[in-house]
Amino acid sequence: MSDDSSNNSTKKPASGAKTLRSQAWFGRQDKMGFYYRSFLKNSGQPQDRFDGRPVIGICNTWSELTPCNIHFRDLAEHVRRGVLDAGGYPLEFPVSSLGEVTMRPTAMLFRNLASMDVEEAIRAHPLDGVVLLMGCDKTTPALLMGAASADLPAIGVSGGPQLRGVYRGQIIGSGTNIISMSEQLRAGEVTLEQFHEAEAGMNRSSGSCMTMGTASTMASMVEALGMSLPENAAIPAVDARRNLLARLSGRRIVEMVNEDLKPSDILTRAAFENAIRALAAIGGSTNAVVHLLALAGRVGIDLTLADFDQLGRDIHCIVDLMPSGRFLMEDFYYAGGLPAVLRTLGERGLLNKDAGTVNGRSIWDNVATAPTWNPEVITPFDAPFKAEAGIAILKGNLAPDGAVIKPSAASPHLMVHTGRAVVFESVEEMHHAVNDEALDIDASCIMVLKHCGPKGYPGMAEVGNMPLPAKLLREGVRDMIRISDARMSGTAYGTVVLHVAPEATVGGPLALVKNGDLITLDVPARSLHLHVAPAELDARRAAWVAPEPHATRGYQRLYIDHVLQADRGADFDFLVGRSGSPVPRDNH
Repeated sequence: MSDDSSNNSTKKPASGAKTLRSQAWFGRQDKMGFYYRSFLKNSGQPQDRFDGRPVIGICNTWSELTPCNIHFRDLAEHVRRGVLDAGGYPLEFPVSSLGEVTMRPTAMLFRNLASMDVEEAIRAHPLDGVVLLMGCDKTTPALLMGAASADLPAIGVSGGPQLRGVYRGQIIGSGTNIISMSEQLRAGEVTLEQFHEAEAGMNRSSGSCMTMGTASTMASMVEALGMSLPENAAIPAVDARRNLLARLSGRRIVEMVNEDLKPSDILTRAAFENAIRALAAIGGSTNAVVHLLALAGRVGIDLTLADFDQLGRDIHCIVDLMPSGRFLMEDFYYAGGLPAVLRTLGERGLLNKDAGTVNGRSIWDNVATAPTWNPEVITPFDAPFKAEAGIAILKGNLAPDGAVIKPSAASPHLMVHTGRAVVFESVEEMHHAVNDEALDIDASCIMVLKHCGPKGYPGMAEVGNMPLPAKLLREGVRDMIRISDARMSGTAYGTVVLHVAPEATVGGPLALVKNGDLITLDVPARSLHLHVAPAELDARRAAWVAPEPHATRGYQRLYIDHVLQADRGADFDFLVGRSGSPVPRDNH
């Protein structure tokens, strides 16, 4: 049976229409054209699928090992319908899925690997554009980074946050209350039965963390950068409007292909400045710093840690969400979501209004009339939830290349503090010591954790928000200064200094800190100072021995050999920049 009404001759694009990349595979009338088309016909594809219509990849991070993305099969179907609505040819494909809750030693170790998977999959296949399905923390930056390096038209669709957690009539938030309740369990304030009961009530729908953790922060960054349709950040995963957004994104990517609107057209300096200011206004995760730095490196934007401080320093946090505040992402959506935040920034002259977005309009065109429905959740700029609470970048002799702290999640009384260092050389040593009644520590001390950076863990795990010593918890202590070269979960809170660069494993000053050294944290002055004489530091450095690498082969060895430091986004040195999507050689 013939599936073609035109004598098996592939239709040519209309006069003046763009010649699509996929036609290098499907538009040929020779042996290789037969080869490329015929195998796809085994799924019942008619000949007119190959007539010059845009071929759209649906890049799916569904996996049963990634619970946050478990609904992505359904989400992909809505994208598929949108692509078909607009006359495109959708082809779904899998890439590495990074499950934050299941992967060891840390999902961050594999972000760069997943980005390579995405980039090479896009380049190797007959695709004209791609829809990126992302949700769990590291899937978002990985897909953005890979798509930016390939630089085909791309649009992001986040999976959305879970519904509110509920425990005994109280609202609880993923991550944030895991931390608080685990500390309560250690202090003897809740029973193990209550602990298990809260587990069942916290994660009660599909979707990612419903706090303003890294997943929701990065979904907000996708929207603020202009790489998604408006409202992408906050629609709950189980809300029908999430499916509508997916379908509209499927329609829009076909138009983007026809317009040749690529990530390099959208991911400009102005877009990154908008994202940094939005990050401050929402009280977003510190993890966004390393991800935005890495993404900027892929598109050739000179973004530095100093930009986060300069652009975000005077921005008020106007979103009252856990871990910094009270509410959750479901409340944020009902209150107006990220468009309301961006409108507030724009009205204050804090938004690059002409920055482009994937729907072809400027970001200001998208948000200029966005309403705020609940001023308790999204507060007025003049009466902010927390004033001047953007990500703070610290420097000093302990962090010559920088460190980060999230003031909105920190304790005000610790923002300027000098304390005695209590040093842990490894995460294992730390976990043992915090339960040791003989540990020489009090609430005024500063906990210091080494060898948890990009090379040291490896992968820069979320262990920076160290648990407090059990004996201090029983005394009622709930926060202390903690300093490390690690990251912390975006759902976490506390006065925690992170991403110290250079890290201890490569011989940064953090490696030289000893028990009893005095350290001063001065957040208003953006300073992190170790009170040790230069001559003594020189002597310690001369005696320092670099640790043996954790791996001698495979991907982990590749990672250790090529990962950049946190202040450069912890990307691989050989992935900085982009290669585009030239059509590769034939495979036969």
